Amino acid sequence: MKYMLMLKADESNQAARMPTDEELNEMGRFNEEVIAAGAMLAGEGLHPASTRSVVNFDGDEPVITDGPFAETKELIAGFWILEVASKEEALEWARRIPLSSGSVEVRRVVGVEEFDPNNEYVKKEKEWREEHGESRTA
Repeated sequence: MKYMLMLKADESNQAARMPTDEELNEMGRFNEEVIAAGAMLAGEGLHPASTRSVVNFDGDEPVITDGPFAETKELIAGFWILEVASKEEALEWARRIPLSSGSVEVRRVVGVEEFDPNNEYVKKEKEWREEHGESRTA
């Protein structure tokens, strides 16, 4: 099963500064553990939310609004995508993230096998994953 661990944006991770060497090293050691366990599929930090653009689909045509935006509530500052055996394992990895503040949301990623297998685009997705070596679909 794939799970996404989403680091919520807050004042400390949205500050206009790069992490210290100590912070980088702590996170690097954590990421090494996840990689060594074979659970890491992806993981990245995101630039501050003030630099984002938003595409809104509420009208007839999509509307793009560029930042900066002051509000960071409910935004993501970084993420990990893990392949694990259970939600409990994903939660255990989340618990071990070296943070001194903030929160991490843990959510299961929808797998292609959860959709109608007869759908034309589900079939194409499965073919693409096989062709490109993506065998994990859960």
